[in-house]
Amino acid sequence: MPKTNATNQYNSVHEYFDAQPEQTKKALLELKEYIFKVEPNATELLNYNIPAYALVKNGKREQQIMIAGYKGHVGLYPHPTTMEKFEPELTEYKRAKGSIQFPLDKPLPKDLIIRMIEYRKELLKK
Repeated sequence: MPKTNATNQYNSVHEYFDAQPEQTKKALLELKEYIFKVEPNATELLNYNIPAYALVKNGKREQQIMIAGYKGHVGLYPHPTTMEKFEPELTEYKRAKGSIQFPLDKPLPKDLIIRMIEYRKELLKK
């Protein structure tokens, strides 16, 4: 699961974004934009003290995509099944079973991220 900064407990996603360095905040807002592009009715909430987006109504953790900001990257947590599906396209990024790190010194791969979110959303419909 995502590591959170134990010293900061956030009361809202807005508060979380505002606490980030400007470059990190900008990248997180881009990720949020991509999620809402794929699922305009996504529900925004905090899960594990980071922003989470339920892709289905009342979506539990398994039905959410989470994002997080760090000093040198932003994290996307789309689910291990999504990571497996897109593994060949993710080789240039640091990743774990259910997450991927996008460095802040490069543009976010918008099309790839949108396809990953679309794939996760389709799996949730089954």
